Amino acid sequence: MRVRVCVLFALLCGASLSVGARQMEWTQLLSLSGDAWLTLTASRLPRLAALILTGVGLAVCGVILQHIVRNKFVEPGTSGGLDAARLGILASIVLAPGAGTIWRMLFALVFCFAAGLIFLAIIRRIRFKSTVLVPVIGLMYGGLLSAIAEFYAYHNNIMQSMQGWLLGDFSRVVQGSYEIIYLILPIVVLTYVYAHRFTVVGMGEGMAMSLGLNYSATVALGLLLVAITVAATVITVGAIPFVGLVIPNLVALRYGDNLARTLPMVALGGASLLLVCDILGRLIIYPFEVPIGLTAGSMGGVLFLALIIWRHR
Repeated sequence: MRVRVCVLFALLCGASLSVGARQMEWTQLLSLSGDAWLTLTASRLPRLAALILTGVGLAVCGVILQHIVRNKFVEPGTSGGLDAARLGILASIVLAPGAGTIWRMLFALVFCFAAGLIFLAIIRRIRFKSTVLVPVIGLMYGGLLSAIAEFYAYHNNIMQSMQGWLLGDFSRVVQGSYEIIYLILPIVVLTYVYAHRFTVVGMGEGMAMSLGLNYSATVALGLLLVAITVAATVITVGAIPFVGLVIPNLVALRYGDNLARTLPMVALGGASLLLVCDILGRLIIYPFEVPIGLTAGSMGGVLFLALIIWRHR
């Protein structure tokens, strides 16, 4: 199964490099110069790298949040994380209009981390009879943050600036504009290093503390890793929903919940799903392009509903 997934991932990478509005003559690449080489190195390869890193990061974020909240239907899009990151970016535009990308990402990081702490506090204070109510509360919470962001943008006349982070889009990814997303690599490494601790956190606070784990510190670390990943993703390509929800659930159905064992498959699955969505978006109305936020939202939404129905049969 793992070999087949790796082969599928390699084929998707090849398809991603091949598909585009501009047709490339692959024989021209042998000269390491010309338009084909420029298209490959300045656009196609950066886009592929951004797709893989974003898919890996969002899937890993989802599995971390699901262990922390102990709910299979939680990810940055259903816990207010994406909306908080957008609000943080808008705040940075108003408070520090001359700030660069790093400072905007730091604003998004702080807002996303704070939103995660508030969401966790809300979930702990409310006793839910159904697990489906947790993401419902998260969607309501995210809707509130989104409404605040829209009012903030309208009040400060920056609605146009907000549109760039409302919907995920990889068409503007070129060499020199996406490198900040490489922050996801150390995040994935740290997640793998602390995989056993996050697995124990998923057993509950009482069990984790009885096993000698510093529960609060581990939860704070998990939320910080999620906040960094979400901030880097939103500032680079915009908001992409459902990847962190669908992939961890599908992997857990096959391989279980031991994060140390399943994390590589989660990462590979997240990257593969985004590659599929991106390729579809480039082919549906070729040579024009549908933003990946629409294709990922559509596919993810259908799979999300299917998971809910399957778990409550």
